[in-house]
Amino acid sequence: MRKFLAIICLSFLLGTGALAKQIPQPVQDFINKDFPQTNFRFDGAIILPDNTMYLPVFPAKTSDNTELTIKTSYPVNSTMKQKPDMIILDNNFVLLKVLNINGKKTVINLAETPEELQTGLLPQDILLPKGLVIPTSLEGIIGNIDVTVTQDTGLRINNTRAKGKNSTTPVEPLNGKTFFISSGANKNIQVVNSNTQKPEYALEQAYIINDMKAYNNEFLLVTYYDFKSMNIISLMDEKVIKQVNLDSVPEQILIDSKNKLAYITSGSNSSVYIFSLETMTLKKQLKINGKCEKFTLAQDGSKLFYVDRNTNNIWVVDFEENYKLKNIGNFPNISKIAYSNGKIYITSRTKNRMAIVNYETLEFINELEVCEKPVELYATGDDLFILGAQENILEVLNTKDDVITDKLFLNTNSFATNITPIENSDLIMITNALPGLYSVVDTEIKEVIKTSPLDIPVRVIVITDTVKTIK
Repeated sequence: MRKFLAIICLSFLLGTGALAKQIPQPVQDFINKDFPQTNFRFDGAIILPDNTMYLPVFPAKTSDNTELTIKTSYPVNSTMKQKPDMIILDNNFVLLKVLNINGKKTVINLAETPEELQTGLLPQDILLPKGLVIPTSLEGIIGNIDVTVTQDTGLRINNTRAKGKNSTTPVEPLNGKTFFISSGANKNIQVVNSNTQKPEYALEQAYIINDMKAYNNEFLLVTYYDFKSMNIISLMDEKVIKQVNLDSVPEQILIDSKNKLAYITSGSNSSVYIFSLETMTLKKQLKINGKCEKFTLAQDGSKLFYVDRNTNNIWVVDFEENYKLKNIGNFPNISKIAYSNGKIYITSRTKNRMAIVNYETLEFINELEVCEKPVELYATGDDLFILGAQENILEVLNTKDDVITDKLFLNTNSFATNITPIENSDLIMITNALPGLYSVVDTEIKEVIKTSPLDIPVRVIVITDTVKTIK
């Protein structure tokens, strides 16, 4: 094992063009008094906990008031808690409620438009609800926003073949969830209700999907082959809400929910882009060594491991040491990397072997024989789950003692390829490159607790709560 070469990563702030206006903190505080779980979306939309949506109209001139009150409302003398159709605050900021009248979305249309509304402007990056009708008297607040027509259905493509025997009963934490699946068979994202086997509909895509992740049960972040942008899809609207343009093709996406960050990799440009999930903007670009792939984020988000596909060298970016880059060593035919209890675990797909390395000293600890064709690793607590595709087996390694404690045989009769954690539970989902079945494993008791049907193959899967559309 050679000594590591420590270098400081090059990082710089990225210019991202005009940013969406953020709702001023006094306005947020005013709304949060009555609706503390309000979502102030990065594009400026204000969405109350019951999905009632308000459009913010920024005034041409505002005051510095920190504690706001209502100057005018419609209906008159309404409070925020009553969710009126329009509120004008005493700093001239206007809130317009999105109304549903006879099946059409619109906003209030007054005979006499208040001056604060006439002279204001909507955030220019806001995604308006599809089919929203803006009254002629308010067209001045639109600016350069693209207002979609009433018949616009976003990305949705209905599936006429989802009929017939289709229901299934999933394990409880998956009940009522939604699966977003890239099958590899076509470009589109297949949308499956967890209580069914077949896609209900699809979200149309223009390019072949490389990777896909969800954030906050609200957005899909999607990268594509041969496309130098990452799309952000709003699940409430089923539309691309933002396109993040990069100077090279983005590939893998890793989510650090605790710190509200995403790491977007680009092997062709030897880069990792650090992306804020709060503002949906790029923060930094880290230049790293090699044609990077097979990225793994440590459980606590402190380290990012990867492989140089040209040399089989393993590297780590240590965020706790000011983005220090360390070379771990060279291993043949690397399939996956994991990190647990201060040790690095590296599997070789062709040799069915796992190497164990001490992170601090970089000393080689041991080498173990593992299941055939180890294609995926998942670390949780002191356990490391090793997925073997050849025999559809899941081995459990205790990372304190580095011994295999359990072997779970999956009865899906397919080529298992993915481990997907199920949020807010100790469960993981095992999916396959061929259609048929998926397995759910309890990582606490180390048992396969459910095998359920799924009529499409899975290359990438994202699990979210079923999202309600905006009222």
